[in-house]
Amino acid sequence: MSFVTTEHFTLQGARAATIAESTSRATLFLGTMSAGMVALGLVATATAIGAAFYTFGLILLSTLSFIGFVTFDRVLQSGIEDLRYARRIERLRSYYLDVAPELADYMASVPPSRRLALQGLHGGGWQVFRTVAGMIGVVTSVLTGSAAGLLAVLASGRSVVVGFAAGGAVGLAVLATLMLYQYRTWGTAGQEPPSGREAGGPQADQ
Repeated sequence: MSFVTTEHFTLQGARAATIAESTSRATLFLGTMSAGMVALGLVATATAIGAAFYTFGLILLSTLSFIGFVTFDRVLQSGIEDLRYARRIERLRSYYLDVAPELADYMASVPPSRRLALQGLHGGGWQVFRTVAGMIGVVTSVLTGSAAGLLAVLASGRSVVVGFAAGGAVGLAVLATLMLYQYRTWGTAGQEPPSGREAGGPQADQ
């Protein structure tokens, strides 16, 4: 029993680490994006939307988009890792009840179908927009669409209509791709058997 409770505590600590990493990565990304937007505005004012603005804007927005993609992927990995830790904790809770069934009346226990609702979450396809990865995905889509729109403006002789059309199309395509990828990744993780032999502890690259 002492070993099981220690394992439970270790898994809970690992869950806290994944949540902290997701939060810090999202904060770092949003902070970098905010600073980049301020810099872009200053360049626009200094160059009167000239050639230097377009050059700087393309480089900046492309870089921010790349940071957004890698942040989205890592935050999604952390979310899946957190899910696996939570499922292993649930298995340990089941062990407690097997050893001491009289505790059943004092420990919260709900069926898997009700766990999201108990946390105030609704599930379904729209849930992908409510995750940290979903938030990063939306912002990244806007950045990618903005970069594509800026490039289209240059290619079309500075036509604003073409820029908005191209940027909107690219942004929506990127958003749909990221949300579909996230939805399928969560679906695959949800179907994994709750094996007690899943790799434990924080990943080496954290």
